[in-house]
Amino acid sequence: MNIIISNNRDKPIYEQIVSQIKNMIMSEELVAGDNLPSMRSLAKSIHVSVITVQRAYEELQRDGFIETEIGRGTYVLARNKEFYKEQQQKQIEEYMQLAIEVAKENAMPLEKLIDILKILYLEE
Repeated sequence: MNIIISNNRDKPIYEQIVSQIKNMIMSEELVAGDNLPSMRSLAKSIHVSVITVQRAYEELQRDGFIETEIGRGTYVLARNKEFYKEQQQKQIEEYMQLAIEVAKENAMPLEKLIDILKILYLEE
């Protein structure tokens, strides 16, 4: 499993782990039934604390992406991708609504807002 941790990002390390594993599941790089490394093994390979990996795994388990069973280890659960995509779209809409409210408060034309969105989207 190839997880890249950046210390220069605003996102906490455990959230970086969570988002990268979720992306691997959504892109089918990891599929239902695939085993994940043990917390200790992953922590060692990416040079972070076991507690950090534990927190990431707990969040992934709470969100229904993985399961841990004694004797079997940690593995990917079958997940409804459409449900996850719907959740992500809802979150995007909430952020965009906030941006629209600020733009309207400052009399920013729609075209300018669209230009900013395009620049930010294509920036990466």
